[in-house]
Amino acid sequence: MPHKPIILNNLSFSLPHKICFEDFSCVINAGSCIGVIGNNGSGKSSLLKILITELSLKYPEVKLAYVPQIIEDFDSLSGGGRFNKMLTGALSADPDILLLDEPTNHLDLHNRTSLMRMLDNFYGTLIIVSHDTELLNNNIDILWNIDNGKIHIFNGSYKDYRAELENYCKSLQGELDHLHKQKQDVHLKLMQEQSRAAKSKAKGQKSIEQRKWPTVVSKAKADRASATGGNKKSAITAKRSDIADKLDQIRIPEIIKPKFNLPHAEITDQNIISVTNGYAGYDAKDIIKNISFSVASGDHLAITGNNGSGKSTLVKAIMNDPVVVKSGNWYLPKSIDIGYLDQHYKSVSGEKTVIELMEEIVPEWSHSEIRCHLNDFLFRKNEEVNMQGKSLSGGEKARLSLALIAAKTPKLLILDEITNNLDLETKEHIIQVLKSYPGTMIVISHDQNFLEQIGVGDFIKL
Repeated sequence: MPHKPIILNNLSFSLPHKICFEDFSCVINAGSCIGVIGNNGSGKSSLLKILITELSLKYPEVKLAYVPQIIEDFDSLSGGGRFNKMLTGALSADPDILLLDEPTNHLDLHNRTSLMRMLDNFYGTLIIVSHDTELLNNNIDILWNIDNGKIHIFNGSYKDYRAELENYCKSLQGELDHLHKQKQDVHLKLMQEQSRAAKSKAKGQKSIEQRKWPTVVSKAKADRASATGGNKKSAITAKRSDIADKLDQIRIPEIIKPKFNLPHAEITDQNIISVTNGYAGYDAKDIIKNISFSVASGDHLAITGNNGSGKSTLVKAIMNDPVVVKSGNWYLPKSIDIGYLDQHYKSVSGEKTVIELMEEIVPEWSHSEIRCHLNDFLFRKNEEVNMQGKSLSGGEKARLSLALIAAKTPKLLILDEITNNLDLETKEHIIQVLKSYPGTMIVISHDQNFLEQIGVGDFIKL
């Protein structure tokens, strides 16, 4: 039997340094499919925990089930295996409301498909924190967007939300353009009026000197024209300020315009990787058996397979990781020609600052060249470029990692599940950069939408 409408009143959550959201009120109807979105650190996971506490106290008759983002149990299982175990247990309780935190992280294609099918068939109410656009577009009909200290409700999918947001921005920008033209017109008319007044005054002065008529200069008329023009300009300025405030409140990701530098001579049709009858594993245990493939320079391909099939082992083998034992014929690029990005961005997590990491990569660049390059990747303020890597957010680490790669572009770029745990804004930044990358790319990802957007056309299935 469907649960009765859930009424939430004035939910708030703050951290010591910021208000995540406050005064959130809404009604959750039975059967709703709600997606919770927002930047990393906005309070999405905390909102789920608050909901569990709130609903348990006020609606004890409603059965809840919750699967967190980080699962500590079942140590012997992979991330996908842990999630499946938790989800199976949650569903076995036959809940009225199912709360999931980033459920598609770590899931292979088979498990993703199974999850999507389960969400479609779930009869109860869903509340899901996610950055997965496929899920948000196909399994969600209400969005809660946490932004600027508020939770904004939108009825529709993420695709609908983005389309409406972009149309609203275009409308506001159109108003700004119209006001700019209005202001120019008012200024022109005011200048013309002042010019006419000046000519009239000069003509009157000449008449006085010639004793044709007494002094009658319409100063009042000129003053009125000036006041009218000034009032109009003030009204336009106020309206422009109001529209600018509205635009500031809308979060549309800024555009990153990366400048890669890979000499044309290094982008050829020759194979950059060739493996024949390849075996790879650890000590005496083969993880990958009898694999053969080749990768031409400039190819964009994905390594796919179920969890535990050996995707990460293959990547380590390609990178000549000494812990991996290989046999067979492996023709691989030099380590210096490979760039690697993992989902935790470990290469930028240390004590060194943003600008120090850049100086290490391109010591020949001037300070202004480095600042200009970092500016392209949205590191603009002094406090941003002087932050230590370990203090950066996930999105900032992703942008910095890409900035370092763009500064000294490798022939081969390997990406290992880099969109896991990223908010939608940072994910769009990564897509912008990778679409411009001119070299060879190998990607481990279960996100089909992401693979399509960065131009992956070939697959190695393990």
